[in-house]
Amino acid sequence: MATKNFIEELEWRGMIHTIMPGAKEQLEKEMTTAYVGIDPTADSLHIGHLVSVMILKHFQLCGHRPVALVGGATGMIGDPSGKSQERNLLDEKTLRHNQEAIKRQLAKLLDFESDAPNAAVMVNNYDWMKEFSFLDFIRDIGKLITVNYMMAKDSVKKRFNGEGDGMSFTEFTYQLVQGYDFMHLYEAMNCKIQLGGADQWGNITTGTELIRRKLGKEAYAITCPLITKADGTKFGKTESGNVWLDPRYTSPYKFYQFWLNVSDEDAERYIKIFTLLDRETIENLIAEHRQAPHLRLLQKRLAEEVTVMIHSREEYEKAVEASNILFGNATSEALKHLDEQTLLQVFEGVPQFHVEKSALGEAFLDFCAVQTRIFSSKGECRKMVQGGGLSINKEKVTDPARPVTGEDLIDGKYILVQKGKKNYYLVIAE
Repeated sequence: MATKNFIEELEWRGMIHTIMPGAKEQLEKEMTTAYVGIDPTADSLHIGHLVSVMILKHFQLCGHRPVALVGGATGMIGDPSGKSQERNLLDEKTLRHNQEAIKRQLAKLLDFESDAPNAAVMVNNYDWMKEFSFLDFIRDIGKLITVNYMMAKDSVKKRFNGEGDGMSFTEFTYQLVQGYDFMHLYEAMNCKIQLGGADQWGNITTGTELIRRKLGKEAYAITCPLITKADGTKFGKTESGNVWLDPRYTSPYKFYQFWLNVSDEDAERYIKIFTLLDRETIENLIAEHRQAPHLRLLQKRLAEEVTVMIHSREEYEKAVEASNILFGNATSEALKHLDEQTLLQVFEGVPQFHVEKSALGEAFLDFCAVQTRIFSSKGECRKMVQGGGLSINKEKVTDPARPVTGEDLIDGKYILVQKGKKNYYLVIAE
């Protein structure tokens, strides 16, 4: 067994909400298998999934065997927990595609490939649920759990008490299907623990109850708190939606920026949850940060650790370089290295002007005051050039008559004009 104790590790990180009696003793007794259910409604995880994935990571590091269950069958039904609307149902082809994509992401964090006895395993509940007939299910499983028991669950009560449009029979049966998953994994893989968010407690305990009633055995539940932001709003959502782990949906630059911009209070919690840094390192970082919060040491380290873990060291360095272009003293070389997507994201929200490529060749003065209206007059522009406060593509302009040509275009399309320290203008030549 590994030296680290899983429960102790999670407790100091603030990652435990409820532990069923006996779970701790089970983990101390032997290498144990536990699973987390992951909803495959998209072909990428988002940072809301990252909490349960980090729990699986710690579980494996503490010498136990993690199982990632992709809910192909349950994804076809829709979990009522924390939802006020029924979700869209997916076909099998989409589910398989999503499963493969999710496994590739999980493989960056969990060891699936080694021959260690605690190598991670991925399963899909569709594989065992698809053969089950409705009659078999209600005869063998449905009769073990009373409707009274199912109605007592918070996730069901909330929907019956007027949240959303009520609850379909399909969703009502969700806890039975999830409970059966736990029982199946108990029998097939000796899986004795289910891990999940606090909102899953009702579904998980239905599983432990099924195992007790059908098999006469003990199984356990451990849940983690639902992560929120200090202001009480939902973690992981931005104005533009989810923060995804797949760079096609959220670029490494935006991903890095998300972590860099969390509040001081959130940074202190998140660095424990979303990194593998040890306790001493984290406590030292928090102490340093509190001495000089304006340096944002905690946010910078958090953003570094998570971006490197999910993307790569190279992508992290590119994101830092891109951030420096906007907020630091970056060079024109750094600006020219940016790919188009990152360039547009870095300068999202700055004023934009469109010019025709055929109009290039004019003096800087005309470019800024006539073609683009960055300045309302040539005199104002000339004055700023003389004061040394204007640059084009991060290079200071010293001569107001200097022509702006095709050679100034970044990516053959963009020119960045900077007025003073903080005012940027993006000119798009088409």
